[in-house]
Amino acid sequence: MSRELYKESGVDVDAGYASVRLIKALAEKTARPETLGAIGGFGGLFSIAAAKNMEDPILVSGTDGVGTKLKIAFIMDRHDTIGTDCVAMCVNDVICCGAEPLFFLDYIACGRLAPDRIAAIVAGMVSGCRQAGAALIGGETAEMPGFYDPGEYDVAGFAVGLADRPNLITGGTIAPGDVLIGIASSGLHSNGYSLVRRVLRMTRESMDEYVQSLGQTLGEALLTPTRIYVKAVSALRSAVVVKGLCHITGGGFTENVPRMLPAGVRAVVRRSAWTPPPIFGLLAFAGDLDEDEMYSTFNMGVGMAAAVSPGDADAAVAALTAAGETAFIIGEITAGEGCGIC
Repeated sequence: MSRELYKESGVDVDAGYASVRLIKALAEKTARPETLGAIGGFGGLFSIAAAKNMEDPILVSGTDGVGTKLKIAFIMDRHDTIGTDCVAMCVNDVICCGAEPLFFLDYIACGRLAPDRIAAIVAGMVSGCRQAGAALIGGETAEMPGFYDPGEYDVAGFAVGLADRPNLITGGTIAPGDVLIGIASSGLHSNGYSLVRRVLRMTRESMDEYVQSLGQTLGEALLTPTRIYVKAVSALRSAVVVKGLCHITGGGFTENVPRMLPAGVRAVVRRSAWTPPPIFGLLAFAGDLDEDEMYSTFNMGVGMAAAVSPGDADAAVAALTAAGETAFIIGEITAGEGCGIC
């Protein structure tokens, strides 16, 4: 009787158990040799025996969500890409310190627990974890009727990586004359969607509309998953000394590039160095947004930036190209402070 009363209050325990069974099968696809136990315990277990071979092992952690990009998923009733976004937002931060992502945990809160929808979200996480080489070792799914609408949910994640202190990327050696290398994004990634939702019509009809300049529907363009740069950065670090790494996330260039810079230097980003994907032009036109606002909100087609010595610039671009990325020189370091767009 108590279970039926709980279900009448909006919490379906049986649906929760069904979701866990689906998640377990999916998570097994991300297992690494260090993964211990299975999904469903009170804690996710992961061996850090590899740290014994390091001079000074450092754990690097990152947590993030997907933000209001979720609203597009609700409108489209498509949930298989959001999980990849969540993983990407976490691991792309962790690698900026020079760490290798080890494992990932998730948190999903929803108004009504629909096992197939949860499985689609987690399938996206599994795809992201496999791209990042990280294990999905646990998480939490919370059914919260009355707090979220029945068809809505929120997603957040947490990633942990490992680095040896001598190999950390701190940005401390960045100096005037160094070169900025940009690595192309897959689109908007998971930032700026509150502004997107303000300047575009948010209906199923508008999302299903094919846009010639995009080569796909507007909804497909807006739900394109965030690119994961773990393998790209690994290839880059194998080829050259990377002095600094920057994930171009919320706040665009003006907020994020300075985060990797030491005092006394300035990043100069040259807009003419690349052509932003069409989605950015569409947004600028629809919202009558000037370039300053665009570059301080969106990634403008560059999801990650690296600072390298000028003599390493060509080798850096070549290594990234060989790794399957689109990369280009986007600027340089000068004396000063902050980040300028010219």
